[in-house]
Amino acid sequence: MGARLLGFEKKLMASDAFLNSIEVNFQKAVKCLQEAEGKDFLSSDLANQIMLANATYTVRFGVRLRGTMHTFVGYRSVHSDHFEPVKGGIRYDLAVNQGEVEALAALMTYKCALVEVPFGGSKGGLIINPRDWKEEELERITRRFAQELAKRDLIHPSQNVPAPDVGTGEREMAWMADEYRRLNPTDLNAWACVTGKPVSKGGIAGRTEATGRGVQYALRAFFDSEIDLKKTGLTSGLKGKRIIVQGLGNVGYHAALFLSIEDKALITHVLERDGAVINANGIDIHSLKQHILDKGSIKGYPGFTESGNEMLEADADILIPAAMELVITEKNASRIKTPLIIEAANGPVSSEADPILDEKGIIIIPDLYANAGGVTVSYFEWIKNLSRIRLGRLQKRAQEGQISQLVHGIENMTGKIFPNDFKESVIHGASEVDLVRSGLEDTMRSSYDVISKAWNNTKDVPNLRTAAMMVAVKRVVQSYSSLGI
Repeated sequence: MGARLLGFEKKLMASDAFLNSIEVNFQKAVKCLQEAEGKDFLSSDLANQIMLANATYTVRFGVRLRGTMHTFVGYRSVHSDHFEPVKGGIRYDLAVNQGEVEALAALMTYKCALVEVPFGGSKGGLIINPRDWKEEELERITRRFAQELAKRDLIHPSQNVPAPDVGTGEREMAWMADEYRRLNPTDLNAWACVTGKPVSKGGIAGRTEATGRGVQYALRAFFDSEIDLKKTGLTSGLKGKRIIVQGLGNVGYHAALFLSIEDKALITHVLERDGAVINANGIDIHSLKQHILDKGSIKGYPGFTESGNEMLEADADILIPAAMELVITEKNASRIKTPLIIEAANGPVSSEADPILDEKGIIIIPDLYANAGGVTVSYFEWIKNLSRIRLGRLQKRAQEGQISQLVHGIENMTGKIFPNDFKESVIHGASEVDLVRSGLEDTMRSSYDVISKAWNNTKDVPNLRTAAMMVAVKRVVQSYSSLGI
């Protein structure tokens, strides 16, 4: 019990520090914007309005379970509704608190603005350990939570659209969507009230992998920028680059898998709570993940060491913190050796660590941009639900027919027949997952171009983090201005 309480207190302290980091980064961006655009563009009063959460709803509800009434506490914070609906995940964790959800809601506002997804920022959470409850009990709790949120339009396809987060997934989103549909049986758009659903319940192909895939696309965009890559001292191309991955959850696993298989990078270190796996020749990520699923631990896998977070300081080319907030702080920042960090998790680098890393010349691709793949594909899912048609359904066969005609035309003109395996690979209309990946890659590449220009072409912008926040805040300001605020 004591250890559990200590862990809880640590999480609360971390959430406060995380909120402080977001506010510090926001203020840095405001200062740069005011110097670049003038205070007539962004006054201190307007900046303060943008920074603060618009509203946070606290709900307490009872559910009779195991012969007694259990009371649960949940939150839903709306940071900014300059665009509606607002968007953000719901997490299930014992350490969920108002400060945490408000910080995460703010990050969602800036993230959506940065990648031009037309949502405001929101976030929610329920104080619960999902592992303490059977599946049918958890379903009853989740449906009651959805009922309470629905009373305030805090789950609604045109007002507030939740998504999975820590402790939740497709299953919980399906329960919430179904409960909303039951409460609103005549709403044709009911399934659009949440994203991250199973494909069978209106979800979209490619959503599960989206954040990890976005990390891959973000790294590709960075490596394609000669001016930014030069600052790291790294050679071009991801092939052979040594990568440390901290956390092999959904995001870390998919990022590591795609980078190792498709880009031929070497995942040399994988860090988990109970240790690390090291292999200078590259770890088989799929095999390691299966070992964790089978054994419940990273222990026992070839290359295992009990040294865990110390491996953040190992010698490599790229560090991907993909697990939790504040793993790099002023305490260990000076010992980080990788010239490039990409924040797959939210807030893994503290505001106190940033200047230390800047001084060392270490480049950080910030969370604001790097892990925006999830909300981007959530946007695609929302559009799919509103249109009530699978992406690619109308054009797939037409595309295949056009490509087939082109291939046959070339064969007739040249008198040479293409091999069948070549034809099969070329004559392929875009499926839903193809379109999702295409849209995600375009989003990550175009967003990086804007961030890079802000960094390199604006005076006194110290790093990519401030540049990304500048772009996001500028777009929020422009939205507020168009509303007459």
